[in-house]
Amino acid sequence: MDILSLFVVIPVVTVIAIMFAKNLEQTRWISATGMLIQLGLAAFLVFSYLHERNMGNTAHWLFTYDTVWFSSLNIHYTVGVDGISVAMIALTSIVVFAGIFASWEMKYLSREFFISLIMLASGVFGFFISLDLFTMFLFYEVAVIPMYLLIGIWGSGPKEYSAMKLTLMLMGGSALIMVGLLGIYFNSDPTGAMNFTFNLNEIAERGIPIEAQRFFFPMTFLGFGVLGALFPFHTWSPDGHASAPTAVSMLHAGVLMKLGGYGAFRVAIYLMPQAAHEQAWIFIILTAVSVVYGAFGAIVQKDLKYINAYSSVSHCGLVLFAILMMNQTALNGAVIQMISHGLMTALFFALIGMIYGRTHTRLINEMGGLMKIIPFLGVVYVIAGLASLGLPGLSGFVAEMTIFVGAYQHTDTFHRVVTIMATTSIVVTAVYILRVVGILLLGPVRNEHHFSLTDAVWWERLSTLTLLVAIAAIGIAPLWLSDMINFSLKPIVERIVAIL
Repeated sequence: MDILSLFVVIPVVTVIAIMFAKNLEQTRWISATGMLIQLGLAAFLVFSYLHERNMGNTAHWLFTYDTVWFSSLNIHYTVGVDGISVAMIALTSIVVFAGIFASWEMKYLSREFFISLIMLASGVFGFFISLDLFTMFLFYEVAVIPMYLLIGIWGSGPKEYSAMKLTLMLMGGSALIMVGLLGIYFNSDPTGAMNFTFNLNEIAERGIPIEAQRFFFPMTFLGFGVLGALFPFHTWSPDGHASAPTAVSMLHAGVLMKLGGYGAFRVAIYLMPQAAHEQAWIFIILTAVSVVYGAFGAIVQKDLKYINAYSSVSHCGLVLFAILMMNQTALNGAVIQMISHGLMTALFFALIGMIYGRTHTRLINEMGGLMKIIPFLGVVYVIAGLASLGLPGLSGFVAEMTIFVGAYQHTDTFHRVVTIMATTSIVVTAVYILRVVGILLLGPVRNEHHFSLTDAVWWERLSTLTLLVAIAAIGIAPLWLSDMINFSLKPIVERIVAIL
């Protein structure tokens, strides 16, 4: 059975079932049930993958399935997963499940909201399982397009501006990706027999001429980098996050932005390693700027969502920074960072939405002493902050430590200088996290109306605890995840090193 296609089918079936829901209660429970099944399937996939490896299965791709889709252009529906894909699927399942419960009180056009949210998730799952570049790009667009509706209809503040800005910038990135993929396709047969292919593995085996790599690598990397908030194409991110409803911010920062890092590695670096090696220094500088600039941008913000949005620019910059180092340790850190940041930022946005729903403000200067009034949400916020600043025992420490160790393995002056520059973000992150915690949760209660606030209800506790448990699990026992990722990275890195 093609188990991987179920990750696309289950959301579609859930959406169809929601269309027949008669009221808000049915809409909620159908959405929650569908995503709970999806979460269970993801857990089954993780255990199945680990079981196959423990049984000695050394195939790079597992659970593969292939069928011809459009024969004249050699387009196939080809799916398969390695350890990296499995980890990203697990992340997506957790964040989507938590996002459903974070949106439990969504009453305005609730049916349409949950349909759009779950269709976005369907596109993300399809992207992570695709081994055909055409199919991958198709699912990429399915994931990106619903963001316009989700922000433009259910957002707040200048939502039309934010939705349009986000959509136009991501569509610009999509245009670069499309040109890059077409360039890869038409250079995928170096024999001149016109036997072109979109298959990821076939292209990697055949190789792409270096002249074509030099032209199409920057297009592809920049295209995916736009979604990964690469400086200076990051400006859509703070506005989009600030205007998006809670669950949309969770999925966007927690999952959708990871398509940028995943695509940059899986397509740009893996298929065009020679050009990546030659041009990496340019993008290393840009990613280092993203890391430091995002951290300093967060430190001057007063709106909780903008603080977390700029923090995401910094943390996603670390992902692209590590990918460009092109060694196994840094790449392993990049994948763990994608997962860690996805969980952390989804938890942050969930908490911000819950606090805003009670206080009706996101400005930290208008809040204070909330730990006394809403202790559950306050404690979870502190733990999320500690994970973000890299406290040992939580996922953020594992990811960042691995990235910086891998980056510092380069012995030349350039790489070590930019690595040291990037590490300064750790200190800046600690400053803005502790500043926010101090103002928001500690000290006297500044607004007397806040004394009447109530703490988290059951669906909010379920949403936040789901993410919190995953963050702690990675921080306390990271080796199973690291080993799973390393097994998939080793042949890729060896191939890249051999080519270079």
